[in-house]
Amino acid sequence: MKKSKRTKKTNYWRFKQNKDQYFKKSKILGFRSRASFKLIEINEKFQFLKKNIYLLDLGSSPGGWSQVASKKIIKGKILSIDKKLMDPIKNVNFLKYDLLNPKTKDKILDYFGGKIDVILSDMAADTTGNKSLDSIRTNGLCMETLNLSKKILKPTGVLVSKLFMGDDFLEVKKLAKSLFENVNFFKPKSSKNESKETYLHCKILKTL
Repeated sequence: MKKSKRTKKTNYWRFKQNKDQYFKKSKILGFRSRASFKLIEINEKFQFLKKNIYLLDLGSSPGGWSQVASKKIIKGKILSIDKKLMDPIKNVNFLKYDLLNPKTKDKILDYFGGKIDVILSDMAADTTGNKSLDSIRTNGLCMETLNLSKKILKPTGVLVSKLFMGDDFLEVKKLAKSLFENVNFFKPKSSKNESKETYLHCKILKTL
């Protein structure tokens, strides 16, 4: 019996995962996803995870980034938000909600009791099979996060967000530079070589 295209694709995915050192390490260390290592690398580069900060994790499910943050933030607060459910993590409050809901900002500020120190976003739009469209949609989420940051971040706050290198990359960069004093781009080693993703690191909101 011939294998279906779907079966072949699944077997190929499993083969690639088995060769992926970060996938293996995530299982050994108990991380929920290989994405945990991306945040570890980004933090090693920019040093923004502190023990007493208020942190928001957008698109948090399955919880890899929230896990890393919870090991660093001992006396602060962590709020994780996603449209998908996420299993509980100690010292992390989870809210099943949509970033694009107009009430999101108020729910965040209500939980923290004011503005926050760090926004993390590893959000990516659901894939359509059209890489150009997927890139545009994911970068749209990055821009939504940037626009949210000016409403909920402290003046010295930090934003870290996934984005894709594509036609609208310069548009995202322009928006980031209009809002923040310091803007950097960083691709972790744990990001797959074939992926067009990179990460935006912004610090210190510009004053009007």
